[in-house]
Amino acid sequence: MILLHGLFGSGANLGALSRALREYFSVYSLDLPSHGRSDWLQPLTMSTLTAVVKDWLDQAAYECAHIVGHSLGGKVAMELALSRPEKVASLTVADIAPVAYSARHDAVFAALQAVSQAGCVSREVAGVLMSEYLVEETVVQFLLTSLVRTGDGEMRWRFDLRGICEAYSSFLAAPEGGRSYKGPVQFIRGAESDYIREEHHPAIDALFPRAGMQVIPGAGHWLHAEQAPAFNELVLRFIQSAQGEGTS
Repeated sequence: MILLHGLFGSGANLGALSRALREYFSVYSLDLPSHGRSDWLQPLTMSTLTAVVKDWLDQAAYECAHIVGHSLGGKVAMELALSRPEKVASLTVADIAPVAYSARHDAVFAALQAVSQAGCVSREVAGVLMSEYLVEETVVQFLLTSLVRTGDGEMRWRFDLRGICEAYSSFLAAPEGGRSYKGPVQFIRGAESDYIREEHHPAIDALFPRAGMQVIPGAGHWLHAEQAPAFNELVLRFIQSAQGEGTS
């Protein structure tokens, strides 16, 4: 199983899911390029992100894998399934749709840039500065997990902020049409999130004709953290079903 995290995150963000599944599967929670501890990638686009995941599978000598992706990781997972369907045994997409999105991270980018320019010496100082731009404390704390100390004592972002800014429009774009992945697919959305809406269902059906949809009550976009037991159970049951289908 391959787990792919969202924008500005790292593989550790899906740690609860990884721990829940490792009894049943070989689980790899990857840091996407230009995130976490992975190398920074130029150019950074949806296609190059996808190519790196595909190359990782090849180098690990896995013919295919069950793929779970949240948000940006979900878009990468969808693109991998559409472009290299033979590499994907099943696909689970968490709270993202195969559609074009309008920009919704302006305040986040402003907060991240402010920290970069201020030369903050601690996470506490950076958090106070970011709170001038971001209302949700949970978002501030999530972002601060990627703030690390340099040799001169200042803090810097572990991810490639400049590269992500430049690649952002690519991340927002819809997957290219005219393709489909005919394997088992599960979309999971948070009931309180607007990332997957009713008008997105035709695009989902066109690209993923076998897709099912699950909704987790009481969860927003961070459904894997906000309702971890429910999310983990949905993923486990789906992949066990997909495995049984593949061996029948």
